[in-house]
Amino acid sequence: MFEKVLIANRGEIALRINRACKEMGIATVAVHSTADAEAMHVRLADESVCIGPPPASQSYLNIPAIISACEITGADAIHPGYGFLSENAHFADIVKAHKITFIGPQPEHIRLMGDKIAAKQAVKSLGIPTVPGSDGAVTSESEAASFAAEIGYPVLIKAAAGGGGRGMKVARGPSELPLAYATARTEAKAAFGDDAVYMEKYLERPRHIEIQVIADSYGKVLHLGERDCSLQRRHQKVWEEAPSPALNVEARNQIGKVVTSALEKLGYLGVGTVEFLYEDGKFYFIEMNTRLQVEHPVTELVTGLDLVREQIRIADGGALEIDQSDVVVAGHAIECRINAENPFTFQPSPGKITEFHAPGGLGVRMDSAAYSGYRIPPYYDSLVGKLIVHGKSRNECLMRLRRALDELVLGGIETTIPLFQELIKQPAILNGDYNIHWLEHYLARRATGAA
Repeated sequence: MFEKVLIANRGEIALRINRACKEMGIATVAVHSTADAEAMHVRLADESVCIGPPPASQSYLNIPAIISACEITGADAIHPGYGFLSENAHFADIVKAHKITFIGPQPEHIRLMGDKIAAKQAVKSLGIPTVPGSDGAVTSESEAASFAAEIGYPVLIKAAAGGGGRGMKVARGPSELPLAYATARTEAKAAFGDDAVYMEKYLERPRHIEIQVIADSYGKVLHLGERDCSLQRRHQKVWEEAPSPALNVEARNQIGKVVTSALEKLGYLGVGTVEFLYEDGKFYFIEMNTRLQVEHPVTELVTGLDLVREQIRIADGGALEIDQSDVVVAGHAIECRINAENPFTFQPSPGKITEFHAPGGLGVRMDSAAYSGYRIPPYYDSLVGKLIVHGKSRNECLMRLRRALDELVLGGIETTIPLFQELIKQPAILNGDYNIHWLEHYLARRATGAA
């Protein structure tokens, strides 16, 4: 087993990884920017190394500084968490070249799935269903118009080199296509340094369903059920639950078998998430994330598996100790992302936390690196923590979530807590009857007083 793991991240995920390592008897190294010198993961790790000033480009994305921190401390593995360098194949290559273990998939799979066009072509050849769309980049407005006429409006124009909603535009008819195409390319270039875009049929009322997978180096691939991530704003998830209110056991097992069969053929290693749009009983591949997801705790609560621990074991050459038949989805879990933002405009709200009280009790988990007196810096993602609850049924889970939200105290900054306190009362949420557009429509109605 590894002797020392360097955690190349910050915030709640760095703390989550630190906890898993400590429970496995592995020493930890925290890296941090000058803005995070007092962060909780820095305080709790066995060692810490400052890797640069606040901008991520000079610290958490500074590959030479991170490799140097490994060499200084003697760390024999790096866990990248999520975001930052977690899906950077070049970083994984460099880590490997320095004879340090990268706790994640093979660089070639990170590279493949990071190219959205290549990823779509690859999974299609492996038997995973995809959204009708272009086989490659659409290189001109006239080509885009021809293709849109072929598959029918509305169409979605998407950046080939990235995700997260950037470089993504909808055209509902021929008159909207020129602006959507040009804007998508401009945004893609600004966000990812690559203006290549591709096109897909736009689905009107889909749910966002993702399948969690885990694979060892001996050819075994398991799926751990699905998560429903349909409550989104600006293509960013805010609420995730498992299992999905929209799937039954048969549908879950069917898509799970398709995904595991494909990844066995690919020779995938580690954890990953295959994401789909789901509409009218059909699954359509969106992308694959070759890393741990923000929302991994809901899967942990319904399966009883520690995904971070399994990541570390697999990276060290360990085999999966269970079979697919051993994976049981028990009860229901929901996660709310608590961000330092205005709950309805989503304007960032960095600053000092004057009060912090995490809810507790049966079936309640709070993953957060916040503490009273901690100052949230303005340089990074606004996630303060994740409130996750588990119950025997979805109804019990919802009632537990309502209670936990009322207990959660985060003073001194604006947070998204009031949004979730409002959502938990909406009939569509209580009934599980929502899709990826529901939240934005709700917020638009609320802004005009119609909600």
